[in-house]
Amino acid sequence: MDIRPATADDADAIAAIYGHHVLHGTASFDEIPPPAAFWKEKIEAVLGRGWPFLVATAGGQVVGYAYATQFRDRPAYAFTCENSIYIQPDHVGQGIGKTLLGKLIAAARGKRFRQMIAVVGGAEPASVALHRSLGFVEAGRMKSVGFKFGRWLDTLYMQLGLADS
Repeated sequence: MDIRPATADDADAIAAIYGHHVLHGTASFDEIPPPAAFWKEKIEAVLGRGWPFLVATAGGQVVGYAYATQFRDRPAYAFTCENSIYIQPDHVGQGIGKTLLGKLIAAARGKRFRQMIAVVGGAEPASVALHRSLGFVEAGRMKSVGFKFGRWLDTLYMQLGLADS
């Protein structure tokens, strides 16, 4: 496995990975997967702001991605980022997520972010476990704020300090 910065050429693979999770999971509250063109613009926008957008590859194929963006648009949040991470379904459980998120954390520190927030849709147990394994702690839970697949879902906020003070 290799981890590298994303490029616009990765947009199709990222769209496919995210699309699967939109259609089959509750980590995303989206119901319609955005097209590759959306992801191309997203990659360019994230990298254009100097923030990290990484992909994990195996055998030359993108098998996961992760990126960090400013948590909210207001200037006071300039040093707090939110992460997003998704793994190709047939590569889940192979340690790719932990390696990828670890690299994203290091990259976010290098971009002067001091706090990283994970917004875990559906309070997905695998995502919660992944984030906990890297030191994230629960920071809050919004109960029954999403409705997908015929059921009400929570959103769990997790937080990791990236700076000593």
